Amino acid sequence: MTTKKKSTAMKFLDKVIGNEMTFGKNLEAIRLAGDYTQAEFAKKLKISQAHLSQLEKGVKAVSPERAKAFAKILGYSEVTFVELAIQDMLTKSGIKARVHLEAA
Repeated sequence: MTTKKKSTAMKFLDKVIGNEMTFGKNLEAIRLAGDYTQAEFAKKLKISQAHLSQLEKGVKAVSPERAKAFAKILGYSEVTFVELAIQDMLTKSGIKARVHLEAA
């Protein structure tokens, strides 16, 4: 039996993401994987560095529309970004439910 070791990239993502993926952790993982500073990444998203920091820390949330816009700018799945944004809203509201969206 062969056991695969985790790649460096997977170890890095585990460290960044922790137990559960959130919208902010997703943004942070993408930023760090691209070797961007917060200021550079914020400029790309057309938001302030302070706002990006609050998003990454989970202090602020984004609307599904804004999540979709960020996904488009970054070239990632709009459905995944919107799903994470909605999941964060439910979690912050204390609603114990899981969101799963599919493209229409």
